[in-house]
This record gives sequence, structure tokens and C-alpha cells, in this order.
Amino acid sequence: MSGGRPGARPGPGRPEPAGAPAEARETSGATTGLVLAFVRQELGEDAVQEVLRRAQVPHTAEELTQPSTWTSYETRIRLFTAATELLGDPNVMFRMGAESLRTGMAPALVVLVRAMGSPRQVFQRLPKAVANFSTTSTMTVQEVGPTSATLRYELHDGYAHSRLDCDYARGLITMIPTIFGLAPARVVHEECESSGYEACVYHLSWDRRSRRPWGRRRSVSADPELTALREQVRSLQSAATDLVDGGDLETVLARIVERAAAAVLAPAYLLAVSAPGGGAPLVHSAGLPAAEVPGLTARLLAGEDLGPGAVTVDVASARRTHGRLAALHRPGDGGLGDERAMLAAYAGHAAAALDLVLALEDSRSEARRAGALLDLAHRLALAADADEVCAVVADALPRIVGCGSSGVMLWEPASAALRTTACVGLRPEAEIVLRTTTLRAEDVPELFGMLSDREPRVLDTDRSSGPLRTLLGSLDLHSAVAVPLLAGTTFLGVVTASWTAGELGDGPDRDVLARLRGVGDQASTALQKARLLETVRHQATHDALTGLPNRVLFRERLAAALAAVPDGGAVGVLFCDLDRFKAVNDTLGHAAGDELLRQVSARLRAAVRPGDTVGRLSGDEFAVLLPRLGTPADAGSVVARVAEAFGDPFRLDGTPVDVGTSTGVAVHSGRVSDVAAVAEQLLRDADAAMYRHKHRDRPPTPSPRPAS
Repeated sequence: MSGGRPGARPGPGRPEPAGAPAEARETSGATTGLVLAFVRQELGEDAVQEVLRRAQVPHTAEELTQPSTWTSYETRIRLFTAATELLGDPNVMFRMGAESLRTGMAPALVVLVRAMGSPRQVFQRLPKAVANFSTTSTMTVQEVGPTSATLRYELHDGYAHSRLDCDYARGLITMIPTIFGLAPARVVHEECESSGYEACVYHLSWDRRSRRPWGRRRSVSADPELTALREQVRSLQSAATDLVDGGDLETVLARIVERAAAAVLAPAYLLAVSAPGGGAPLVHSAGLPAAEVPGLTARLLAGEDLGPGAVTVDVASARRTHGRLAALHRPGDGGLGDERAMLAAYAGHAAAALDLVLALEDSRSEARRAGALLDLAHRLALAADADEVCAVVADALPRIVGCGSSGVMLWEPASAALRTTACVGLRPEAEIVLRTTTLRAEDVPELFGMLSDREPRVLDTDRSSGPLRTLLGSLDLHSAVAVPLLAGTTFLGVVTASWTAGELGDGPDRDVLARLRGVGDQASTALQKARLLETVRHQATHDALTGLPNRVLFRERLAAALAAVPDGGAVGVLFCDLDRFKAVNDTLGHAAGDELLRQVSARLRAAVRPGDTVGRLSGDEFAVLLPRLGTPADAGSVVARVAEAFGDPFRLDGTPVDVGTSTGVAVHSGRVSDVAAVAEQLLRDADAAMYRHKHRDRPPTPSPRPAS
């Protein structure tokens, strides 16, 4: 355990000041809280702030009052010094210790001390409890009797002894008999480390019975034990309210650890509770090195003994057991009495608070899921195509299902395979792996089975087929659920929710499967709609016979190419009109003419460059968009390939038919200011060039001679 080692981590809820070194956990908040309470009662709240300013303490008064806030020995001495200077009393630290019962000693500590029965029993066990307040010194009992004791108090090596610290310790020792209604103990202190001795030695004596005339007749309200019990009840009630007010679960768990110190003083605490959705337990600790937390957590949840200095209890309510809480002491140290009962009482309040917080969290989760479902429906209604539908679904799944990552894979009937269209939640390298992976039905038994029965599949790295185990491992995933996307009986693909090891616990429950099915149904409907829209859009912008872009789409692409042409670049348009097309229709029939147009479109697509667009503008008139020409002369090579495409005869109903073509080309160079005007001009120029080519062998029409 970290104890008082310099550099130990601070307690929860207390951030480190920017640029400040880590505060060593050497002084309990029970001590710093008593200092501030005494100053507040003597001089008021402004004096407390002045003490903090003079001591240059990087903490607020509220933080220093929390028992879970541990500070360094140096901070403790600076606070002692500042309080002594401000109050102007060299004996104030002794008074502070002696009057601690009045100024705010922890109620749980008073109850434990009183339960021991006598000052003698307390002094016998006091050395083991010293580490609950300070880890920089060691106390030993040299002798103890019914009304006397001798204690030795030695500061550890590496620390400079302070007379103020000694005065405070003496005051605390004299106070112990007053908890039992006796007069303060008398202390003889002749050996002090500040005077050069190896240790401070305190010779104590106290009365067996109170010498005060009112000792036996003191009022019930003045009894220290009853006062402490009342304060403890109020503290527990306040703790329950404070926990519930924490809001989110993480904040509540951190507060449970903070407030545990009010029940049992210890150098370190550990809390482990079950995660609401399953998976790895939620762990919060204070005063423990990070490297020790996982091992101690496993032992705590397994019910193993954490050592003689550990106080462990269940955090359980009437409804459920949430986990376990431990207050941890260093080996050889411990408490004064039955701290387990104190901690168990607090843990019961914490469990009740967790019941309420988890119920609220479930309610909030359902509200978030409902909102996510509404948002999904809205976004799917606006999705323009299948890719967008898949992206919207994959993005919404983690919020609706509670998975760590998700995806949508669409079915390709031609190759009998699934390919990833969208995914979220994976690291970039894993996403690349998933998007480049093809799952074929012949290789993946789970996919083959889904095609047969149309039922979801639960996958994991332990029981799935080899290809899926390999894929899950490469994605750093442990388990996944795949739900089929169906349009009637047509298989469209799958939607997946996935988790890393420890995220899901024992596997997906019925709620997860139900929510995933619901999202799958919405996705299937949206995919059907998107594909229908894609079909309608395709029909509106493509030629039904050849599948080529029609005049509308060709003009759109021409305008886009002109808008994007860079300086020094050029855009060209090639017009192509078939020769003797009417003769084919007249002699072989319109079916043969249609087949000729389909074969022409295939040859033109094969002749042009990648990125060029071939369109059918009307009848036997085709056009080619050349969007990336380095110079106007580059269009000539495309014109030559188009002419070559008509070199071989076409076969129509088994008959070879020679069909020629007339072509014309127009090119625009440089940036375009008026896209619409330039596009229209290019189309007219290409059409005119094609017309000239078609009538190249005809004699010119004679011009009428002017009248004489």
C-alpha cells in the first residue's frame, strides 16, 4: 500500500494543481479538518482562508476537511505554523488536540473508542491506529496500567521534527479519557526529539473516576458517545443524500470512496462494483498505487483475505449485491475496534443509493435509446442512397444497443459474399481490415446457415468458425451479434454489434437482440426505399436500352467537368452518329436496330479512357465527354479509337453488318466563367463538326447567283 511514501497518488475528487508535484499521502484529512475547525470556531471563516493563504496549501478548506483527503507531512506542519501565528498562542496546538472532541473529531472514531471500555484499552491499541492519521511516525507502548501509561513516539528518518506536531500529539493523548467522561489525562513530557532525544516519550496518568462534582450527574446531551452517535447518524443520512445527488454512476462511485473515510479512517480504500451492462467491474480506489489495484480488485471480488489490516464488507441492499468495499491499512497497522460494523453500516447506505442511481441510470438510458431511435428514423427518412443508409445505421447502433462498435455488410448476389459498407467504433487499422474483408457463404458456415434460416448469429472468439475467429481477433473483438437484413424473403445483408473482451460480460441478453432486430427492420425498409429511389433516379438519368447516361445526365457531367477544369487543362465533347442505321431498321427490323445500339454502346465504352463518359443523346446519336485533356490535341487519340471501334462488322441475328460512324469533336481550354453558356456552345460545336463529317462526300449546295 502507498501509505506515506512520497509521490503517492491523491485521493479521488481532488485534482492536482497545474504544475504542482504529487502530494504525498502522509496526513489524514481527520487532522487537517480538526485544524481548520478549531481556527473557524476561534476566529471565523476569514481566519480559515488566511491560514490557507499563509500555509500556501494547494487545497480548499472543504477538501482538507474530508477524511479521504491525505496531504504531506510538510503541508501539515505549514498548517500548524500558520494557525499558531494567526491565533497568537504558542500553546495553541496542544489546545487543538486536547479540545478535538469539542471541535469536530470524527463521530465514528468516538464511538469506536468508547466501545473499548476504558482509556487503558485505548492506549494499548493506539499504536496500531496511528497510521490512520499519520504515516510519518511510529508509536510504541512501553508500559500501561489501569491509570497510567508510557508511550514512545518517533518520527521516521527523512523528516524534520516539529515541536508543534509534538504539542498536538500530546493534546490528543490527554483528550482520550474525556471520551469516557473522565478528566483529561496528565502528561509528563521530558524527552522530546526537538531537544535532541531519539524519540518523544510521554508519561501519562489519569483518574479512574471523574473528580468533577457533576461527573456522575452529567446530562444525557453532554455524553460524548451519545453526541457522537447522533453525529454519525446525521453523517450517514448526509452521505446517502450526497451519493444520490451525485447524478451519474461514476461520480457516485467516487463519492462512495471519499465518504468511506467518514466511517473508517484508513490510508487506502478500494471499491469494486458490477457494471450495469455487464463486463469488467467498475473500480475506484484511493491511496493505492495503480499497479496494485487490479490484483487487489480480483482478490476483493473473489472474497479472499486481503491481509490483517483490511476491513472488507459487501455493498449490498435488499435488492442486490453491487460489489465490495475495503478500507486498507499497512501491514501491522489497524483500527481501534470494530470498524467492520461501521463500514458495513455505511456500505448499506451506499448500496441503497446505488439502487436509486442505477434505476435513474436505466431510466436515462431508455430515454437516450428512445431519442436515438427517433433520430435514426429521422435520418433514415432523409438518407439519399444505400451507402448513406448503412452509415446512419452503423452510427446509431452503439447508442441504441450499447455496443462498442458496429457495422453494416451488404450482400452481393453475383459473388455470393458480404462486404462491409459502413462501420464505427474500430481503430483505423481494424476498420481497414474489415472493409477489405469479403465473407463468402461457401467459406463461413454461420453465413451459410443465416441464408437458410434467416436467424441472427451470436459470434465469439471461442466458439465461432475459423474464418470468423480470425476476423474477430484481427479486429481486437471478442464477441458480436449479426442480424440479417431482409426484404420479405430477399437477403440484403447483415447489421452487426460487437464488443471487446470484458465489455459484454456473459453475452448479449434478450434486450440487446430485440433492439438489434428493431434497428435491422428499420434498416431493411430504408435500404429498400433507397434502392427504389436509386432505380428511379437511374431511370430518369439513363437510357433504358443501353444503360448509358441520357442527355440530362450527360449535360450535368459536362457542366461539372467545365466547373472543375484547371488552368492549362481542357474539356472535350465528341459527337458520334451512326451511318446507315435507318437501313438496318428497314431491312433487319427494329429488334436488330436495338441490338446494334447496345453493341455500339459496348464498343464505345471499351474505346474511351477511364473517367470519360459515354452517353446516348437520342436515336443513333452518341456523345463522349472527355473531362481531362492536357491539350486540345489529346482529343484526337480518342477520336481515332472511336473510329477504330467501328472497323469490324457488327453481328445482328447471325448476319455481319458493316456500320460506319460520323464524328465531330469540340474542345474548350482553360477556366470557365459561365459554365452553362460554354457547355451549350461545346455541344453545338461538336454537333456541327459531326454534321460536317457526315456530309463530307456530298457536293456543296450551289449558291444562287445574284440577279443581273
